[in-house]
Amino acid sequence: MKPDEIEKTSFTIIRNEMSPHSFSAQELPIIQRVIHATADFDYQRLMRFSPAAIHNALFAIRSGTSVFSDVQMIAAGVSNRLISAFGTQVECFVNDPKVVKAAISERKTRSELAMRAIGKRLAGSIVLIGNAPTALFEVVRLYQQEGIRPAFIVGVPVGFVNAVESKAALMETNLDYISVEGRKGGSTVAVAIMNALLRLASEADA
Repeated sequence: MKPDEIEKTSFTIIRNEMSPHSFSAQELPIIQRVIHATADFDYQRLMRFSPAAIHNALFAIRSGTSVFSDVQMIAAGVSNRLISAFGTQVECFVNDPKVVKAAISERKTRSELAMRAIGKRLAGSIVLIGNAPTALFEVVRLYQQEGIRPAFIVGVPVGFVNAVESKAALMETNLDYISVEGRKGGSTVAVAIMNALLRLASEADA
């Protein structure tokens, strides 16, 4: 099968195997992209959208806002073709020498300190977190304590330590987000969500 035929067949299978749902016309392709990326239908019941999440995400994307991620894997996975059409790119500071040095001296994760280093630049930005709960906690802290409010957050860190808690903390705020309940998530999920949003933003009637 040709690549486009494989993808088309995959999405046909996904549509046929999904449980009955009431997702909106914009939520559905995002969830389907995540299922396609993970082969995990649990995401149908685990994904959570704040009320204005998609609207604000599409507005931010079309405005060419800055996009920051907690790990390089996300920066590498987001479609360069799609995101460059809006005049922006994904930036990640986890390997910045100052961040690395601070992480060693303060005994904190590089992803957490990368978000802290970005600081006020997070205001009005899109934040993609798929790996580090500490990074998500820091984004929530920056909002709650310093008033730095991103335009939209993909908060889907995966794992057994603080992943559940960090996502719960995000969902308890009035920030705009797409998240996942429980332990599941990851960089692949964050990338799938962002690429789905980029596709929606490219559609004239979205």
